[in-house]
Amino acid sequence: MAPVPKSPGGEPIWPNGVLGSLAHDYRVAVAAVGSSEDLEGVGIDVEPAENLSADLLQLVTTSRERARIDSDPYQGRLFFVAKEAAYKAVYPLDHVLLDHHDIEVDLANQQAIVRNGRIVELRFCISSHLVALAFILS
Repeated sequence: MAPVPKSPGGEPIWPNGVLGSLAHDYRVAVAAVGSSEDLEGVGIDVEPAENLSADLLQLVTTSRERARIDSDPYQGRLFFVAKEAAYKAVYPLDHVLLDHHDIEVDLANQQAIVRNGRIVELRFCISSHLVALAFILS
């Protein structure tokens, strides 16, 4: 076991050979940790299991995602957590700031595609909160 200090930007500094991601809201905290031998990237996000407001839906989703909004029982919130998790998985690799429209989520195929073509696998857990795990296998 080793401490996980924060970088000046607030990101965790994981020990050599370890990849991880953290997320929390006012009630729940989640973590995803794995070996750098198995993963190139990992990200996790959590949000309350509630619909996304109409104004945020426009900000977060692409027109293609809005056309498939029926695949998200939370009307945009699942897209949001998936994009946040995918961003956390790819940022340490690419060091590129992305907005929500730079990541296209396909809930049915459990994947996200970043504007540079990188494909991120997604998994979800739905209870009182929505949790999205994003990962890139080595």
